[in-house]
Amino acid sequence: MIYFDNSATTKPYPEVIDSFVKVSSEFFGNPSSLHGIGAQAEKLLSQARSQIAELLGVRSSEVYFTSGGTEGNNLAIKGAALANSGKGKHIITTATEHASVYDAFSHLEDSGFDITYLPVNQTGQIHLDDLLKAIRKDTILVSVMHVNNETGSIQPIEQIGKVLSSYDDILFHVDHVQGIGKVPLEVNQAGIDLCTISGHKFHGLKGTGALYIRDGVNLTPLFSGGSQESKIRSGTENVAGAVALAKALRITKEKQQTDLDKLTAIRQLLWDGLRGIEGIEINSPLDGASHILNFSVPGLKSEVFIHSLEEADLFVSTTSACSSKKNTPSKTVMAMFANLARAKSTIRISLSYQNNQEEAKKALELIRETVNKLRMIMR
Repeated sequence: MIYFDNSATTKPYPEVIDSFVKVSSEFFGNPSSLHGIGAQAEKLLSQARSQIAELLGVRSSEVYFTSGGTEGNNLAIKGAALANSGKGKHIITTATEHASVYDAFSHLEDSGFDITYLPVNQTGQIHLDDLLKAIRKDTILVSVMHVNNETGSIQPIEQIGKVLSSYDDILFHVDHVQGIGKVPLEVNQAGIDLCTISGHKFHGLKGTGALYIRDGVNLTPLFSGGSQESKIRSGTENVAGAVALAKALRITKEKQQTDLDKLTAIRQLLWDGLRGIEGIEINSPLDGASHILNFSVPGLKSEVFIHSLEEADLFVSTTSACSSKKNTPSKTVMAMFANLARAKSTIRISLSYQNNQEEAKKALELIRETVNKLRMIMR
């Protein structure tokens, strides 16, 4: 089996599963309980928070545990909007955000907020001039994805943060779900106020994640209940999940230091091979993230292509996992190229540090064979 769908989810590291099982079995107490068993759980939760903070280069007080990217994005966006609506109701984002961001803004629009969606160029990036022109006196939040989950386009987060540093009342949120552990980003140095990560994107467990909230930033909680996570995220904490999240992030950060060049080389091999296959159009920019490569085969149905590759034990995807079953054109590719045929036939290859060049070579053979087979059927 060749698994090239790591942007949808990754296989947990064995060490991550072991840590989850151990904590669940031996340290099962509620961290809010006053007795010793609860104190043990609280200590592990605090240690996991500190470890994640160190890996992100932030303070422990700025790390809040969530259930993953969707909750983190919703908490950051809706929480910031509601907490700061007295200052204004204008928010800026891009035309190529993940559904958890895009739909959160749609919900806010229904509640009276005004959203500006910045266009992107054919590399999937916004223009800073467009951002500057969009800023108004009532702008309270800018939300920009670091690495696009479909094409791997990298937004100029540091430059955006520098622009926004001149505006005291504008918060800066970054969806870092696809970039974490693969594309470097210094959260503090980039002027980010809110930053989302999700464990299952870097070999952690589904249902785990964290939101960085810069000290001093106020959010309106989405949940009502207890005082967990400094009253920002009520609900009994998933201690085992938090420990597993810290473990997965540490291992992934280590692999980023040792194996990123290998990952880049695999993507380059795939890029060069796909360029040589007639009928394929590559959508990802050459200088995009090292783990994502998106292409189209106009005239062929993506789902048919995906299932044909699956029969050969090659697993890839169409758009993001959250949108793939909707069978709609890629919003991201449409925004980049304004080409419906291209947007309706997207295929995404997404890698991890566990993949190798032999898998890539085999995948290219299977993709070439599948393109030729399906085109023969269509004639």
